[in-house]
Amino acid sequence: MLEDVHGTVEIGRTAAVIGPNGAGKSTLIKAVLGLAPVVSGSVTVLGRPPMQARRWVAYVPQVDALGPELRVTVAQVVLMGRYRSVGWVRRPTFTDRTIAARALETVGLTHHARDRFETLSGGQRQRVLLARAIAQQPHLLLLDEPFDGVDIMSQQALLSALTTVRSGGTSVVISTHDLALAHLTCDSVWLLNRHQFGFGPAASTLTPEKLRAAYQGNAPHHLPRHRAE
Repeated sequence: MLEDVHGTVEIGRTAAVIGPNGAGKSTLIKAVLGLAPVVSGSVTVLGRPPMQARRWVAYVPQVDALGPELRVTVAQVVLMGRYRSVGWVRRPTFTDRTIAARALETVGLTHHARDRFETLSGGQRQRVLLARAIAQQPHLLLLDEPFDGVDIMSQQALLSALTTVRSGGTSVVISTHDLALAHLTCDSVWLLNRHQFGFGPAASTLTPEKLRAAYQGNAPHHLPRHRAE
């Protein structure tokens, strides 16, 4: 159960969802996707109830959620992002394939287009899943722990791709354990542990006092003082 949560993510902005394990980060994302029941209050996504907005929302799961059994090429995985627009019966058009190719270029993996998805490293697979989401051309992008276990090169590629996505007006919500990364790259932060301890700019939300309260005395260590531009 997640209680008393509120906040707004503006167009083209990035928000992080921060908290200890079991804090309700995934529950918040599921609520935005329309997959978690809302007992009281309401969730509005792009001015609509979540289920009505799903066409414009893309979700990037943790790479481990797919498992190794997805035995298709990288290009095929990214092209799956177009299926919501073209349907599962009609064949993707040249335009669909162009959009997918550009999405793969955004994450820096064009040269892996013909590789099998299961042969890639964890960081590369996470980038492919982000490309699939970008190919949907969403208005809102949700990512569940995208940097968990990812190598530095892939982390930098993910951050660069997200900057490109934001510049096109897409809003981004990232669930993450990495407080330093959230502090440096996100416009606002939800600090959760079964209820909301804060929402707003990282500098005023990720304070030592609020972190100790949310993490029940086990506050994370030093955070950077300045946000990267």
